[in-house]
Amino acid sequence: MRAFLIACAAFLVAACGGGATRDASLVTAAAPIDPVMLMQSARGEASGDYRIGATDLLTVSVFQVPDLSFDEIRVDASGNLQLPMIGSVQAAGLTPNELSNDIARRLGERYLRNPQVTVTVKEAASQKVTIDGAVTQPGVYEMRGRTTLMQAVAMAKGPTRDANVRSVAVFREVGGQRMVAVFDLADIRNGQAEDPVILGDDVVVVDISRTNALVRDAVQALPALAIFQVF
Repeated sequence: MRAFLIACAAFLVAACGGGATRDASLVTAAAPIDPVMLMQSARGEASGDYRIGATDLLTVSVFQVPDLSFDEIRVDASGNLQLPMIGSVQAAGLTPNELSNDIARRLGERYLRNPQVTVTVKEAASQKVTIDGAVTQPGVYEMRGRTTLMQAVAMAKGPTRDANVRSVAVFREVGGQRMVAVFDLADIRNGQAEDPVILGDDVVVVDISRTNALVRDAVQALPALAIFQVF
């Protein structure tokens, strides 16, 4: 991840130079990922495939057993949940479905017959996004639950006056590869494009108007918006 952020930082330094040029040979491109599949993948990771982290806020429901159900229960700093009857349960690193099955197994071994357990993530406190470029307050922000690109930019107090909102890059690691896609925030605002879900460790870079050519060079002149390519 450190190397990933360094690469993004180098991209920003080049952009701020205004007149600098970027060697296209430094950027490699692969076949684009279908944007529909990308959106579906993001939705999945934000819900059932999401890996629970320390300090996340969960909802635990045991069907017809209110004493074992919680509208809000927080994972402790060690990644554990403290539950009645079964005590400490490791939650960090598991998906909600995996944790549901583990709790059901523990309850079924000694206390309940065929327990039905549902775990959902109410607040993903462990997820962070880096927002940089032409925004009012660049920085690293903590995401609370499902966060879209528009909401992420709003966390940084919105674009600056010289921002090019039609060129907002999202850097992401997909399958161990560094990927980047460019989105048109103006179209998203107008309801003409879908507002993509931002995932933990994404890096959002809002372009500056005078550096349009540099962004195009960096992403190898993507054939369409909202398509990730290797960076």
